Amino acid sequence: MHRLLRTFTALTAAAALGLTAGCSSGSGSGPGKDEREKKGEAAAASPKAAAAPHRYWVDPQSAAARQVRQWQEEGRTQDAEALKSIADQPMAVWPAGDDPAPDIEKATAGAADEGRTAVLVAYNIPHRDCGQHSAGGAHDAAYYRQWLGAFADSIGNNKALVILEPDAIPHIVDGCTPAQYHEERYELLSEAIERLKRQPNVKVYLDAGNPGWIDVASKLTLPLRRAGVERADGFSLNVSNFQGDGTVKAYGRQLSATVGGKHFVMDSSRNGKGPLAGDRQDAWCNPPGRGLGTPPTDRTGDPLLDAYLWIKRPGDSDGPCRGGPAAGQWWPDYALGLVRNAKA
Repeated sequence: MHRLLRTFTALTAAAALGLTAGCSSGSGSGPGKDEREKKGEAAAASPKAAAAPHRYWVDPQSAAARQVRQWQEEGRTQDAEALKSIADQPMAVWPAGDDPAPDIEKATAGAADEGRTAVLVAYNIPHRDCGQHSAGGAHDAAYYRQWLGAFADSIGNNKALVILEPDAIPHIVDGCTPAQYHEERYELLSEAIERLKRQPNVKVYLDAGNPGWIDVASKLTLPLRRAGVERADGFSLNVSNFQGDGTVKAYGRQLSATVGGKHFVMDSSRNGKGPLAGDRQDAWCNPPGRGLGTPPTDRTGDPLLDAYLWIKRPGDSDGPCRGGPAAGQWWPDYALGLVRNAKA
């Protein structure tokens, strides 16, 4: 079954270290939003940011970063050093719970201070994940609109790249999401794009699955158009999956040609060894022997590919399979395996 699995920042860090991801202190702490936005404008031309291979924010309080510090304190210096391969890279923030503001404000404030861009995932569509490992989401359309509005408001004038609703379109295409919810989903996604694009420095990429899931790219064309992809900056591919760079880029070019030449971004967090061989059930869920892929960068050398991103946070479990913890929980042993098998 070629499906994907999302993770949540808060669950990730809580499993590892008993703390919420990013150690968010809530929307009432730290500098005010206006002050942070001014800092972002002042830092926009930061020489350090300009010289980096990417423009994205690295969370110093990610689960991986916390694990590095813990292992250093415990004397596991080799493992700590190895895990820096994850901790030192920018990864997407998946705002947790009913209130996305604390996680988003923390990420965008940190990014603004460094003249960088926060990578965020909006993942709360009603009837999410067809009741599987990452089931949940907003309980109705009205609540989703409220949640998405709070998501956008929390970004303010800061720079952000938003991956919009992983799985939502592919689950329409594969029939997993019941037909009675399709029209509502198209409407909500279209509204979400429009709302997010009101923020002056936000780029939005509507998720389109991966080539191992919806094997014929053109099956996604009409659904993407109905969801308003023409008003987005593009679409995202391979979120939380393992398809290799070449396969994903070829698929992206095929799909782009059917949706007006839209650009795309791809998740390369765990695709260094490609997908698990064979058409195995649950090949998407904590497959063994996988490795880190291309590090995040917006210097892709491909005119249609806007960025390689680590959207899935490497080391987060896909679910309770192959000895893993619950979906979204930090799994340091799996993280180390990804490092050891990293793409050369």
